[in-house]
Amino acid sequence: MDKLEAMRVFIEVAECKSFVAASRKLELSAPAVTRSIAQLEHTLGVRLFNRTTRHVRLTDSGARFYEDARRILEDVAQAVTSASGSYAEPKGVLSVTAPVLFGQIHIAPILTEYLQLNPSVTVRAVFYDRISNILDEGLDVAIRIGHLKDSSIYATSVGSVQRVVCASPDYLKKHGTPRHPSELSGHEIIQASTAESSTTWLFESSIGKESVKVSPRLHCSQNGAAITAAREGFGITRLMSYQIGEELKNGSLTHILRDYETKVLPVSIIHLEGRQANAKIRSFVDLATARLRANPYIDHY
Repeated sequence: MDKLEAMRVFIEVAECKSFVAASRKLELSAPAVTRSIAQLEHTLGVRLFNRTTRHVRLTDSGARFYEDARRILEDVAQAVTSASGSYAEPKGVLSVTAPVLFGQIHIAPILTEYLQLNPSVTVRAVFYDRISNILDEGLDVAIRIGHLKDSSIYATSVGSVQRVVCASPDYLKKHGTPRHPSELSGHEIIQASTAESSTTWLFESSIGKESVKVSPRLHCSQNGAAITAAREGFGITRLMSYQIGEELKNGSLTHILRDYETKVLPVSIIHLEGRQANAKIRSFVDLATARLRANPYIDHY
């Protein structure tokens, strides 16, 4: 017995409340519909309908089975649609996550371009400064900054970024420019907690690694607030290079202590399905890869 076909017949009888009416809608003979329901009841070991000469009503078991059968057929229909359509043409809901400022500055323009190119896709953008589990959280694509630990994901490398120390030209003119990390102790420090969570700042140079304990006078939970405070001349801060690319370019912030920068961090686009991913994921990964590799504020290999 074709169980899916039997479910389809059962659902039609339940909704029509008649074997004869269901047979007409299904374009089957009435005996064929009756046999299908009888075989299904025999297979399940329960009676699905109470029958009289005038009425056909679901039993309690039949009512429960109706809900399950309808859901199963809907899932099958959706799976068929996905396999035949969404893997060829971008459609459906695309969920993308990225760090907050990276998402706001560099991913949001890509998303709007993507939506213009793909009118059958809706995007859910989730920006937060934590590492997400894209499988558990139902996400399609994540932009990840840092070294990857999960070998089960597919990753496309698009470049690298690093932590940089910076201040406004006005601040440096008034207070002097530190030439060595140890000189930071004599300066006003702005702590951007999501970019540099510890008040012990690590540095690297040609002679090795060193650490400096700083005493921030301003702690910012959002990197944007730290950028604003530094740009207005309050003090020195440490941020990711991609967060202040425009400020460094227009001169509102100055990059200092260049000889003591830490190693670069890779920027990757990750997803779960490789090249077998459906069209909405493949097309977004391709577009994002091209745009981020061309981004002047991301270093490239």
